[in-house]
Amino acid sequence: MKDIDVIAVLQDPVRRRLYEYVAAQGREVGRNEAAEAVGVARTLAAHHLDRLAEAGLLESGSRRLTGRSGPGAGRPAKVYTRARVERSVSLPARDYRTAAELLAEAAEEAGLDAGLRAAARRRGEALRGSATPCGGLAEAMELLAARGYEPHLEAGEAGEGGEGGEGGLGGVVRMRNCPFHVVAERFPPLVCGMNLALLEGLIGPDGPVRARMDARPGECCVVVEASKNNER
Repeated sequence: MKDIDVIAVLQDPVRRRLYEYVAAQGREVGRNEAAEAVGVARTLAAHHLDRLAEAGLLESGSRRLTGRSGPGAGRPAKVYTRARVERSVSLPARDYRTAAELLAEAAEEAGLDAGLRAAARRRGEALRGSATPCGGLAEAMELLAARGYEPHLEAGEAGEGGEGGEGGLGGVVRMRNCPFHVVAERFPPLVCGMNLALLEGLIGPDGPVRARMDARPGECCVVVEASKNNER
């Protein structure tokens, strides 16, 4: 199925809400949960979820949602997660990915890491404009969401900086999506360093939150937490 046909599958509003819900969870989602979340019948949710899986937007599997095993544990239920395959459409056709990969390859061979990080930090500052540094993790999450990082708060994870600023929001903000994923896979030190510098500029220096590197499989290599200056 061509990318344009895959993306067209999301034209149905119920199907799109189901996809967005599953994608936002970062884990396996069952049919009952998805149906309840978007307010539709289970049979309708099952139809749309399977259609999304057929299109390659979701991956499906089965497991026992009760957490038990053996006799009396019940039948395995069908579960869904977002597919890792990237889809894009450009009209007319463009190939920015190849250009990005060539530029990254040239920068890496020429040892331009420091220059790239400096340019990325300036771009982050330009995106922030005249705004003051982020006032806390809640504000940082809004900025990150607007840039497509899909942030989520791991409240149980103790960050180096303590509370997290605004509203006593503590924990570490991790990101399920890296906007530079394809190029980062080929040139991780170069692109991850660029990403960190970009977010440092976007969040702002000497504020109550900071960005730092903490790579984890399947997520962005950068996390955001309360800065050491904000410890209590």
